[in-house]
Amino acid sequence: MLAQLPPALQNLQLPLRLRLWDGHEFNLGPTPSVTIVVKDPQMVTQLTHPSLDALGAAFVEGKLELEGSISEVIRVCDEWSQALLGNADSQPARLVHDKETDAKAISYHYDLSNAFYQLWLDSDMAYSCAYFETGSESLEQAQQAKFRHLCRKLRLQPGDYLLDIGCGWGGLARYAAREFGAKVFGITLSKEQLALARERVKEEGLEDLVELQLLDYRDLPQDGRFDKVVSVGMFEHVGHANLTEYCKILFGAVKEGGLVMNHGITAKHIDGRPVGRGAGDFIEKYVFPNGELPHLSMISAEISEAGLEIVDVESLRLHYARTLDHWSERLEDNLEAASKEVPQQALRIWRLYLAGCAYAFAKGWINLHQILAVKAHPDGSHELPWTRDDIYTP
Repeated sequence: MLAQLPPALQNLQLPLRLRLWDGHEFNLGPTPSVTIVVKDPQMVTQLTHPSLDALGAAFVEGKLELEGSISEVIRVCDEWSQALLGNADSQPARLVHDKETDAKAISYHYDLSNAFYQLWLDSDMAYSCAYFETGSESLEQAQQAKFRHLCRKLRLQPGDYLLDIGCGWGGLARYAAREFGAKVFGITLSKEQLALARERVKEEGLEDLVELQLLDYRDLPQDGRFDKVVSVGMFEHVGHANLTEYCKILFGAVKEGGLVMNHGITAKHIDGRPVGRGAGDFIEKYVFPNGELPHLSMISAEISEAGLEIVDVESLRLHYARTLDHWSERLEDNLEAASKEVPQQALRIWRLYLAGCAYAFAKGWINLHQILAVKAHPDGSHELPWTRDDIYTP
């Protein structure tokens, strides 16, 4: 039993209470808003070296319990970690990305349970950054606005053949077909996503316009058959080593004069190393195995080297922070139902992940960029409007 706190913890002045396995409590500052219950005596030494991955792992494994709102837990734990460890980030690691490894990683994350995702996503199950035109929209409204924003940037027209790489549960594919009259070919590596997405296509009577397949992006046709290409929340799984191939495939899939939209999470640091005193390492281990975030400059360079011309870049970092706040709040409101859909350990992972990512986007540890590129004609021309007015004018 501890007679007193370790010296490193005695002068922190944080709104944090530590409750030990024997009932003893220590306040690290006045009016604690968060209580961490230490259930495993071996965790005591970790309290003086509280990296976010270690704290997260201890919660997932049941060595710690958390009391207080999950968003406040994330904030206080970050202040605690920063006070004792400073701002050191992890070193970048080069990961292997072959078809088998990527398929397993996608299945681990997305095949968890469709019913679980339905508890906290919008009705279209858009699992990517929403678009808040005023900031006051509901999640449903903001996700529809995101679909519309993407389709307008792509200048979709009736009859356009759109490739949707990483189509998820098919929300964008159905929207593009229903609202813009596009013909859509979507691909995913998640069998659970594909099954539900196909059901919804059939329910809406869109079989003639939307075709969805289980397919790796590396197996896409390279004959320039698509008028437009969109990739939303997918290139985070590609890996730094495969970005060159990924961008070449984008180039080969789209026709001359066609547009390519890459919407995805980007890293804070140019070398793509994880940030947040272990937060990125926690995500790699428990949430997105084999995921790698490139910096905006890295993906922009690869897109350009592949032969595509970047014509527009937009950061939606704060939009994603708000999206994740919505997701986290909806999950917290449905914890009992969620516990019936996934194992307890998985639910702990997702509680930390959603709230932690909302915090990370708000703090600027990671970003979200929409990059629009064109495959110009041989003479350098393309058909894009002279201004962006058409994107924002109904």
